[in-house]
Amino acid sequence: MPKTLILLFHPHFARSRANKALCEAAGALSDVEIVDMQALYPDGRIDTDAEVRRLIAADRIVFQFPVQWYATPPLLKAWQDAVLTRMFYIAYEAEGAKLAGKPLLVAATAGNVPDAYAPDGANLFPLRDLLKPLRATAHRCGLAWAEPFLIYDAHKADDEALQAAGEHYVARLGRLAAAAQRGEAA
Repeated sequence: MPKTLILLFHPHFARSRANKALCEAAGALSDVEIVDMQALYPDGRIDTDAEVRRLIAADRIVFQFPVQWYATPPLLKAWQDAVLTRMFYIAYEAEGAKLAGKPLLVAATAGNVPDAYAPDGANLFPLRDLLKPLRATAHRCGLAWAEPFLIYDAHKADDEALQAAGEHYVARLGRLAAAAQRGEAA
């Protein structure tokens, strides 16, 4: 069965309401595997063999995380340095080439409101622009970039808003899977 692999990079998942809501909603899907990377690698020592196998086995890849100081959490960067460097600079033919064309979706949560991510806002740049290093990574790795799934004001969202976000996430994952099966960009 084709599957969506969600790699959750949240340094404080136990305190997260937004990322928990997304994971709970996505976890109800039969073709989704969610891996809590912080729980798996609390010391930051990444098992690259296991991660390479996980990526190769997936049909679709999702990086899910809270945006922290305009960037990804440190473990995601460390994971990229360890896993993607190996796959694309050391063992491209045997590993990296096997990811060609797989869709990559970024699901990011932000604590601030959308207006803060504007040229005249507190954060100066749109959130999508802050994710451009991940888009460049997807391009370099031959992954099909999917339009990011973004949640704003994550800290203040009430239960109803979080439930709606989870429903939208499930729908987005469904569209990602359907587009991948048709061979289209998501």
